[in-house]
Amino acid sequence: MTRAPPRRLTVAGLALLGLFGANVGLAFLLPTAASLAVNLGIGAAMAAVLLVVFMELGGRLTLYWIFAGAGFFWLALLFGLTASDYLTRFTFAPS
Repeated sequence: MTRAPPRRLTVAGLALLGLFGANVGLAFLLPTAASLAVNLGIGAAMAAVLLVVFMELGGRLTLYWIFAGAGFFWLALLFGLTASDYLTRFTFAPS
């Protein structure tokens, strides 16, 4: 297993901090429903940095991608089932 050089990790960490700062800044500047797409795009970019750099999935077309895809499939399935449960309830207890 090859290790990423420290410079690559530093750049990835700074990129994640920059994207996080952009996400927080946009939350204060654009508190509307239109900012949802921008925030989801920033989140997708952060996830891509995590996958490529820290999980070392960049450039590999092996079994790693299959298991990473299976993990995202199950995550999407769990989110979908949770959303279907939440959206089909008609009465909520007062909190």
